[in-house]
Amino acid sequence: MIFIRPEKPDDRFAIGVVHIAAFGEPNEAPLVDALRPTDAAIVSLVAENAGRIIGHILFSEVTIEENPQNKMVAGLAPLAVLPDFQKEGAGSKLITEGLKACLNLKYDAAVILGSTAYYSRFGFHPASGYNLKCEYPVLPEDFMAMELIPHGLDQCKGLVKYHKLFGELEV
Repeated sequence: MIFIRPEKPDDRFAIGVVHIAAFGEPNEAPLVDALRPTDAAIVSLVAENAGRIIGHILFSEVTIEENPQNKMVAGLAPLAVLPDFQKEGAGSKLITEGLKACLNLKYDAAVILGSTAYYSRFGFHPASGYNLKCEYPVLPEDFMAMELIPHGLDQCKGLVKYHKLFGELEV
């Protein structure tokens, strides 16, 4: 059975293992380690199965070029599940619980850079529909947003920027 809970300090090594195994390279693990002590990291959850950490999700605060109402927006990145446990619901549970946690923290909206086919089932839509674009050179349909509350992105537009560590660590 998959259980979702907040990350604890002694989970760090297991979280690193999850990211390296899921992505096949070590870029995301150092990013998570670097984001932890910053104010940008707002939600960090793990998925457990039989006491073993099998997945992790992190949300960090992003900024929007034009945001006159000071909407609070969370960026989902990264998300990882051990390869042996993929397609068993851990990622979906992490996303669902992570979005709930962002809503409980009074975030207005969330963004993600990923597969439209996957993330649209959680309510994400191309961010271009909200007049938002990603700071990174990606296909417009791969950058998505969702309002966590009605009108969560009203009057927001322009470039969305992740914490500077995303660019510095070249994820």
